[in-house]
This record gives sequence, structure tokens and C-alpha cells, in this order.
Amino acid sequence: MTKPEHNREITRLLLDWSGGNQAALSALFPLVYEELRAMAQRHLQRERAAHTLQRTALVHEAFLRLIDQRNVDWHSRSHFFGLASQMMRRILVDYARTRGAAKRGKHAVRVDLDEVLRDDSTDVLQAAQDLVDFGAIDQALARLEQMDPRQGKIVELRFFGGLSLEETADVIGISLATVKRDWFSARAWLEREIGS
Repeated sequence: MTKPEHNREITRLLLDWSGGNQAALSALFPLVYEELRAMAQRHLQRERAAHTLQRTALVHEAFLRLIDQRNVDWHSRSHFFGLASQMMRRILVDYARTRGAAKRGKHAVRVDLDEVLRDDSTDVLQAAQDLVDFGAIDQALARLEQMDPRQGKIVELRFFGGLSLEETADVIGISLATVKRDWFSARAWLEREIGS
């Protein structure tokens, strides 16, 4: 199956699932599993080195939360993975809070996010393997989401979800030019906020 066919099949299964077809959910999981694992790996690469949450556990927890969502009208594969990324972020933040790591700053490593936030390519976003103070980023992103929910969503999808600019535009339902403009503005704000 080619990538476009694969993506169309995922979208078809999501629409079937939204329509109440529970068998579509069973068929969906094997098709999205490897992409969810890659996404979980990107999330975990930004965590401290001795993180005890395993990639597989993160994938399964996120998938369980996704299937527990009520009233989600899935429109595409990108929409699904955008929400999956958001779930993974919430799980990691909850986990960090539970472990007290964010509060104490233990294991936090300060890194320059300039290269990660400035580059518009998905490759650089996915290759950002330095440890990041996840608590600081989450807090800054929460402030950004209060000020500008759309910019917060764009950062969520790009930085945490690893989505391209085009996929981000598709998930949010706005133009590519708007995503580029908001991405530029949001990353500049985040650099200032986290840098301070």
C-alpha cells in the first residue's frame, strides 16, 4: 500500500469509527501503531535521560485516551495524530507532576531551543534529541495557549507532534500562510519566554 493509500485508509477508518463502527477501531490500531511509536519516541527524547515511562506504555495510554474521547468528529489522519500528540504531552506532564520532577527541577537540563524552534523543517523538529526542561516548555505553552489558542495549537502540533506546516494547516483548518505567520510569531514568543 502506498503512503497516500495508507493515509486514505486511516482517514476512512476514522470516519467509520466516528460513525459508530467499532470494527473500524480494531482495523485502525495496526495502521497507526508505528507512527504513534515514532511520535512517542519524539516526545520521550525531550524528556530526562532516566525517564521510566516506556514508549510502548505512552502509545497505549494515549490510544486509550483517544478512543475514550466523546463527540470527536475525525476529519483526517493529521487530525488524529494531532490529538494523539496532545494526549502524549498531557500524559508526560501528568507523569512529571506525579514524580515531582517539574516542581523540583531535578534532571532538568537547559538547552538552546533556538535551532529547534527556528527551523521550519519537520526533520529538525524530529531530530531535536537534546533533553529539554519539559515542565518549563509546558508552562510557557500553557501561557501561550491562554493568550492565543491557535498559536498554542500550532506549537503543540509542530514541536510535540512533529507535523509539517502543511499537516498543521490541515488539522487546524486554516491556510498554510496563516500557519507560517503564527508559527513565526509563536516561536519568537516562546524563545523570549523560556529564555527569561
